[in-house]
Amino acid sequence: MILTPEPLTAYNFSPFGQVISCERKDYLTINNGYAKKYPDLASIDTQEDCGRTAVHIYIAKKRQFPLQINMLEKHPFFSQTFIPKDNQPFLVVVAPAADEPNIEDIRSFISNGEQGVNYSRGIWHFPLISIKDDAQFIVIDRKHDIDFDDIEQCIVHPIEDTNITLEFSL
Repeated sequence: MILTPEPLTAYNFSPFGQVISCERKDYLTINNGYAKKYPDLASIDTQEDCGRTAVHIYIAKKRQFPLQINMLEKHPFFSQTFIPKDNQPFLVVVAPAADEPNIEDIRSFISNGEQGVNYSRGIWHFPLISIKDDAQFIVIDRKHDIDFDDIEQCIVHPIEDTNITLEFSL
């Protein structure tokens, strides 16, 4: 199976979560007219078992293409948000929430560099796919306390019986 990224839009990504972008969104004028606020761009879901929301910065390495999609992961008890800090496009590979990923429903999207994504709880996805070295991302998800938190943070599903390749070139 060959995956070719399609443009990331709110409509085509909606089965998997939300696109985080100001494009075609209403805003409020704040700070005496010096700023626009685009509220409620994503529903951050981290409250399972008294969870707390955390903000991180990831610094990603560039992936090599074609990229073998040999696994997918999901977070069954929280959403996960990725917002590029440096206006660089990035790729996402997703499949709908289910007990196991349905390979026939796997899709790939490319951000325009100003868009981020919020994976809904339980959505299967491949880990961060940067097309540039040292790309920085703001990541918002559930704070994990190893000593007290007993919910399952991440389920990894290997893909061994299907050859899935993500093709991309600049």
